[in-house]
Amino acid sequence: MKTETISVIIPVLNEASTIGSILERLVDTDNVEVIVVDGGSQDETVSVARSRNVQVISTPPGRACQMNAGAATATGDILLFLHADTRLPANFDRLIRQALQAPQTIAGAFELGIDSQQFGLRLIERLVNWRSRLFSMPYGDQALFLKATVFHDIGGFPNLPIMEDFEFIRRLQPQGRITIVSESVLTSGRRWQRLGILKTTLINQLIILGYFWRVSPDKLARWYRGKG
Repeated sequence: MKTETISVIIPVLNEASTIGSILERLVDTDNVEVIVVDGGSQDETVSVARSRNVQVISTPPGRACQMNAGAATATGDILLFLHADTRLPANFDRLIRQALQAPQTIAGAFELGIDSQQFGLRLIERLVNWRSRLFSMPYGDQALFLKATVFHDIGGFPNLPIMEDFEFIRRLQPQGRITIVSESVLTSGRRWQRLGILKTTLINQLIILGYFWRVSPDKLARWYRGKG
């Protein structure tokens, strides 16, 4: 039986300090294609990525735009969308293929681990993983994956400046099961460390509430980035 190829799509913007270590885990994995999608970095992100011999393409900034462009370029049977500050478990490829073989499963993600020693972030991890399993609602920092055919059938990520992963999962949910793999990715704790756990959590929940209250996504994106 032919082994399905996984296309790992990584949207980046000024991630020179993180992208090299993220790519090291990917470049020697069999049947894995890596596509870095740059949104106009002003640092050494592109040169660092190219030094790892992966495919690099450029688009206007915006995670949804970047991920859709990466998916359009990808040749793999499975698409994996990975944030530039998130490390996959060592056996991610086997776990993904196994998850997508389960009956009724159309997509999946990993449990969340946060790269920080702060005790409060252990609670955040537990709450995120509880929410993901109970509501089948993982977010983008959990490394979403699905068959390429399913991605194209639902039209890819909505062209939103924020909450594109949230809306994408909502569109997927009626199509079948979204599996949460029991092993964790490890994502950077930098936003929680910069703003504080309480403030970051409050901002995240307010953004979700604002989205349901039909606040403009452009305004939500400005709030999220602290620009009013």
